[in-house]
Amino acid sequence: MQTIANLLAQLRKGDPLAQKAIYDKYSSLFFAICLRYIKNSAEAEDVMIESFFKIFSKIHQYKDQGSFEGWMKRIVVNQALMSIRKNSNLNLHVNIENAYDINEAPRVIDKLSHDEILELIQDLPVGYRTVFNLYVIEGYKHREIAEKLGISINTSKSQLILAKRKLRALYKKKHNQKIS
Repeated sequence: MQTIANLLAQLRKGDPLAQKAIYDKYSSLFFAICLRYIKNSAEAEDVMIESFFKIFSKIHQYKDQGSFEGWMKRIVVNQALMSIRKNSNLNLHVNIENAYDINEAPRVIDKLSHDEILELIQDLPVGYRTVFNLYVIEGYKHREIAEKLGISINTSKSQLILAKRKLRALYKKKHNQKIS
């Protein structure tokens, strides 16, 4: 098995076997990332393939600093966001007065398994889902989310709050129980 350094050297030369090795190693992970943002599996697969194309065509921009996997994930997330922007209205304009306080009571995500979270995320409206994924799953800060999506920091915060509120309601509906 080749090391990442060897694969990178081969990728930079355009070696199709190195491209296949990277695809085989990361395709399921990247597909899962795409599915967190895009409900339709065929569209998510298209975004994943576009992401690999971009990774392979921009490989010379990777400067061997930081995680190669992290660099690729950022490309995948950005491709998913571009697809969302292109294909739908994010509907990120909310009335902040309708959002819970940022320090609201127990977080629903603390009560859910990883798989339950991923399943429930798919039922969130696209704007909520996008901000939730970027903040909770990908670890972006609200400032970064605001820049990526062209929204205010407060809108990012309120979308996250509303996403958590919606997750709580979805969980309650699914499990037919009250959440404190």
